[in-house]
Amino acid sequence: MRLVLSLFLGVFIGLASMQTTAQQSVDLEAVMKKMGHSFKQAVKAEDQGQMLMALDELETLVEQAKQTRFNKEPEKSQLGLDKVLEQIALARTLTQNNELAQASVALKSIDSLRKEYHELHEPPGLWQLLFGQ
Repeated sequence: MRLVLSLFLGVFIGLASMQTTAQQSVDLEAVMKKMGHSFKQAVKAEDQGQMLMALDELETLVEQAKQTRFNKEPEKSQLGLDKVLEQIALARTLTQNNELAQASVALKSIDSLRKEYHELHEPPGLWQLLFGQ
């Protein structure tokens, strides 16, 4: 009986932590989708004002993403987001100097960073949550 009860408790605690982790990843997923939208707006911006507004929104979203507790290699995730912030700052400087074409080039490096660091944001699978790595 004790074995069944402790097994049930273990599964219940695992499922509860899975729900918490899933809620966190849903929030990060929503922020990342908004980041993608802001990124596209910045790249497609036709004037300085549009570009700066999109960069401001993108920067705010990246700062929100930095508040997430990352499951896998949190230091690497934070480093990747810091690199994105650096590119946003560069793009902002170029935009303020009315160099929109160069700002777009700086922004496109963010897409490379996204591809490089995206796998770190994948939510853990059920078996990882129940049994670890």
